[in-house]
Amino acid sequence: MVPTEEDDKVEGEEGHISAVQNLPKESPLAMALQILVPFLLAGFGTVSAGMVLDIVQHWEAFQYITEIFILVPALLGLKGNLEMTLASRLSTAVNVGKMDSPIEKWNLIIGNLALKQVQATVVGFLAAVAAVVLGWIPEGKFQMSHAVLLCSSSVATAFIASLLQGIIMVGVIVGSKKTGINPDNVATPIAASFGDLITLAILAWISQGLYKYSYPYVSSLVCAFFMCLTPLWMVISSKHPASRTLLYSGWEPVITAMVISSIGGLILDKTVSDPNLAGIVVYTPVINGIGGNLVAIQSSRISTHLHFHCAPGEVPDEAKGCYYPCRTFCGTGANHRSAQVLLLLVVPGHLIFLYTIHLMKSGHTTLTPIFMSVYLAAAMLQVLLLLCIADQMVHSMWRSGKDPDSFSIPYLTALGDLLGTALLALSFHFLWLIGDQDSDVGD
Repeated sequence: MVPTEEDDKVEGEEGHISAVQNLPKESPLAMALQILVPFLLAGFGTVSAGMVLDIVQHWEAFQYITEIFILVPALLGLKGNLEMTLASRLSTAVNVGKMDSPIEKWNLIIGNLALKQVQATVVGFLAAVAAVVLGWIPEGKFQMSHAVLLCSSSVATAFIASLLQGIIMVGVIVGSKKTGINPDNVATPIAASFGDLITLAILAWISQGLYKYSYPYVSSLVCAFFMCLTPLWMVISSKHPASRTLLYSGWEPVITAMVISSIGGLILDKTVSDPNLAGIVVYTPVINGIGGNLVAIQSSRISTHLHFHCAPGEVPDEAKGCYYPCRTFCGTGANHRSAQVLLLLVVPGHLIFLYTIHLMKSGHTTLTPIFMSVYLAAAMLQVLLLLCIADQMVHSMWRSGKDPDSFSIPYLTALGDLLGTALLALSFHFLWLIGDQDSDVGD
């Protein structure tokens, strides 16, 4: 019997129903417990990064080439642009059954890792160009030696950090699948656990080494070496259809996110230069990292939900019409519950990380009640805005036929960097204006 078009339609509907039935059911408690451990790991990673940044800001390279501070959010943002996007794509692939076949699984992994190296190299170079331009505009000074060092440091850091984190990420996704844990809950925070620390340590080490010990041509050779590897990664990534598509169409969110993060870096550069606000450095990776981690979880979960329940271009009934903030948090759906859980994690999470910084005797601030209140208010506002933006953005992208796994997280984490840095700078400026002398802001 020859199958008819109607039979194909029924078979497709049955497959969709089967997929929906296989969607993991989670209680709010189970969801919170799965998110909590990787969230804390990611938080301690950002705390470590903040403490490292607090130390290396006094190194010669950071003192004399202050544009490196503009690079910091852009390179740390690669975690959101590339690592979290990879985690979200592979998490969705696991949940919808695309990684059940070993051959398909490894083709998907290798293609995505190669794509990520191409993007890391190009974005690292563009981030350096943005840092040079943003540093030159306010001061009107340009030094070629500084520009070459920024390019080589940025490209080398982006390449090495991206490769290390990509390998870790693949291990987490495959391990989650084998242990029955929903990778949407753990992959994106673990992607950030050591990402900030690894990236910042590599950037500081390479920048200081090139500044202090190398001849001028060495920086150029370092940059040229990593740039010359790009065609190889392009050939490998083009072998898999999914990564081949993104090789040509996936640049818009990554580059736009880099520009947004660089603006946050300019704010950080100007804030660090103000002696009254110098204490901001240790907290910047923390507030940026936590906000980015939480919104990446929500974005990944909404995307997986849409892949299960809706055809591309169609959105659930509750996502239709004009957006209003209550739509994100008020309701009994899985995405409403996850937004509520993530928002509830903000204050206790930041309190743990603030006290960790205090106990490690890092930073230049005392944890007075007014400092903690202002800081926590900034952190809550940042995450509240990000979760609302994520809800609207992911559904809008799905409605327009774009895959949110590849497009939403770079924008959201970059906005997290910009909002976090701006709100933190405003908070420190407010504390300085009201004369919160006990907090030793900028001491």
